[in-house]
Parts: sequence; structure tokens; C-alpha cells
Amino acid sequence: MAIAAGAIGAAPAARAGETPMSFNVVSLDAPECGDKCPEVIVADGVIEESTPQAFVDFLVSASQTGRLNAVIYLNSPGGNVVASMELGKDFRKVRAVAIVSGVALQDGRLSPAPGQCLSACVYALMGARRRVVPATSRVGLHRMSVYEPSDSAPHGDGLVEIGLADRHLVTYLARYAARMGVSPALVWRAESLLPGVLDVLDRKEIARWRLASARL
Repeated sequence: MAIAAGAIGAAPAARAGETPMSFNVVSLDAPECGDKCPEVIVADGVIEESTPQAFVDFLVSASQTGRLNAVIYLNSPGGNVVASMELGKDFRKVRAVAIVSGVALQDGRLSPAPGQCLSACVYALMGARRRVVPATSRVGLHRMSVYEPSDSAPHGDGLVEIGLADRHLVTYLARYAARMGVSPALVWRAESLLPGVLDVLDRKEIARWRLASARL
């Protein structure tokens, strides 16, 4: 599908205080597995046009270790919608399990921490074979907007909003959601929101739209 106008995202690219998504291999400490704890992938930051290829390149280098599992700790404020879909497709190709979670150092150990998957991130989350949103993390929907480069961008990120995404892209997203086992109603709900409104989903909504479970 051709996309003619600028960058399309539920949130613009990284702004001040935000960084593009990075991927890292982390070994979480747990008493029950000790030195044999499996390694997981931590995906943290804003999803940009280059993110899907960065993930593919990361997998090539990270696969050299024998303990790496396709378990992804996903923590993102959003980003580019089309890139998020492509990232989600890559998640599905490797049969990833995605957990909305951050990672924090606690008592000298790396442990799961509350995380978020907001705006365009939801479309990346959809692609995972299994999806988990712990009670301490949050998922939020945001209506898509179209951005184009501008020297007068108000946020200092080089992009200015020029309108809302067209219905063809929304329909494409809804079909993508259905292929990933998520109710297309979630997409239409996001696009029914007023511009600038973030709708944080409750547990019933997450379950009703088949987006994720509360645990593995």
C-alpha cells in the first residue's frame, strides 16, 4: 500500500526526553534459575521508520548466544504507525512473546518493572504470538495523525501535524489486527477518539479485544 503524505503515526517521532527504540539482551535474575536464567530482549523507546530493520539486524547479532529466547519486554510511548505494524510482523515471524514491561535494577538484580505500550506501540504488540500486559503496566490508544517535516515544528522534533490518517489506512490497520488475532474494534475505537486524547485501557477492554492476557 502506498502512503503519500509524510510520516504517519499515532505520535510523532522522538521528542525531547524521548529516544528511538533500542534493543538489548538482558539476563533477568531470579532465585529459581540462578546463573541459568534465560536471556530476554528489552525493546525500549520510540518506534521510528528505521526500527523494524534495527530489530532484524539486532536478531542477527544477538542470536549468537545460546540462551536468547524470543521473549520481548516492550516499553514504548508510541511512534510511527506503519513502522509499528512492520515491527509487529517481525515479532510474529520469530513467534515472539511480548510482555509490556520495563526493566529496573532492584537490590543489585535486574527485574521487571512497570512499563507502557501507548499509541502506535499497540500495533507492534499485536504482532507477538503471545501478548501479556501485567497489572502494573498500561496500554493506551491514540488517534493517528499525519506529520510532515517543518522548520517551524512546535515541539522541536522537525515534524508538524497536518491532519488525520485517511480511512484506507485505518481499514488496513483493522485487517492487520484481525490477522494477528486482535479484534478490529480496537482500531476503530482508537480512531473514534478526539485528537490528542490518550485512552488507557482497563483489564476488561484488553481482554474483550483479545489484545493480551494478564499473565503468561
